[in-house]
Amino acid sequence: MSDSAAAGTRAVIFDIGSGQCKAGLSGEQAPRSVISTVVGYPKFKLVMFGVRHKDCYIGEEAQSKRGILSFTYPMENGVVTSWDDMEKIWRYLYEQELKMKPSERPALLTETALNPLRHREKMAETMFESFQVPALFVTLQALTALYACARTTGLVLDSGDGVTITVPVYKGCYLLHGITRRDFAGRGVTKYLARLLSETGHSFVSTAEREIVRDMKEKLCYVALDPSQNMQEKPEKLTREYLLPDGRAVKVGDQLFRAPETLFVPAEAEIPGPGVGRMVLQSIAKCREHIQPDMLRNVLLSGGSTLFRGFKERLLKELQTGIPNTTPVKIISPQDRMHSVWIGASILASLRTFRNMWVTREDYDEVGPTVLQRKCF
Repeated sequence: MSDSAAAGTRAVIFDIGSGQCKAGLSGEQAPRSVISTVVGYPKFKLVMFGVRHKDCYIGEEAQSKRGILSFTYPMENGVVTSWDDMEKIWRYLYEQELKMKPSERPALLTETALNPLRHREKMAETMFESFQVPALFVTLQALTALYACARTTGLVLDSGDGVTITVPVYKGCYLLHGITRRDFAGRGVTKYLARLLSETGHSFVSTAEREIVRDMKEKLCYVALDPSQNMQEKPEKLTREYLLPDGRAVKVGDQLFRAPETLFVPAEAEIPGPGVGRMVLQSIAKCREHIQPDMLRNVLLSGGSTLFRGFKERLLKELQTGIPNTTPVKIISPQDRMHSVWIGASILASLRTFRNMWVTREDYDEVGPTVLQRKCF
């Protein structure tokens, strides 16, 4: 397929995060595939006669066999730490989930802001050399999250599994000087919840057991509007039961709001840096004064760690406390914000005006991986 023909073909959209990978085709309203960003390797040599065993398992297949697997997470804090494992995940998505040949369609990838330049170049090398894609584009997650809400101006608060970041965007351009990033998000909340549970005699040490804690977090945790008031409640009012895979029930109480409290008050878990409320205010304060009201009227939530019950209300309270009473604040919390980044990327790649934006194979062969810096950012 020629480069020009590829640019007119519906693209494969990858939103690869520390916790989940989402994949599908441009122009579609939701990803076709959503899998965990995890590769599982057998803990023991499996020798059952007549049964074919794999060298590794990807995503949900790995999750279903977590008792006999050791997990690796190829992405930490928004950055790929194992390119071999990441390549396995991309190959699995192409071959098993999408059932498409990489060489037949351009690929659009998303990444978080302030990632190392070498990370972007390595993505280009992998896509062009290992997968032979005909064209490639890499875009910032904050921009596509805004596009998904039909906006080009706003303050994006994106908190997923590995990174929490605030990015001011004005008329389609991100304001680099206003970005605030913290490498703490959902995975950190999971680890802190496991630590709190260990203090009550419940130990979750292995990578497979940590996945149980993650599930507990997603099903039961919430953000308290006033944590000090919650701590005064009777324990039985706060207690919930979680059913373990072996059928045993675990009772969990104040840990359910103390764990996600670290997103707002990181010092609770002895973690340096500002909480999400201060991050939003710091980013807006770095913007020019005349656009600050636009930012406050368009605070957009994106990512799975903004889905905690009570998150929006607590953030609104902190923002209203930190600014003059006369300044209106509006927080936009789309129901599908778990997929906002992917949806916005799907919209972007389907625009006619986008066709000239692709980095083609010819561009890559002529310039090398640094070509992404010229055409994508």
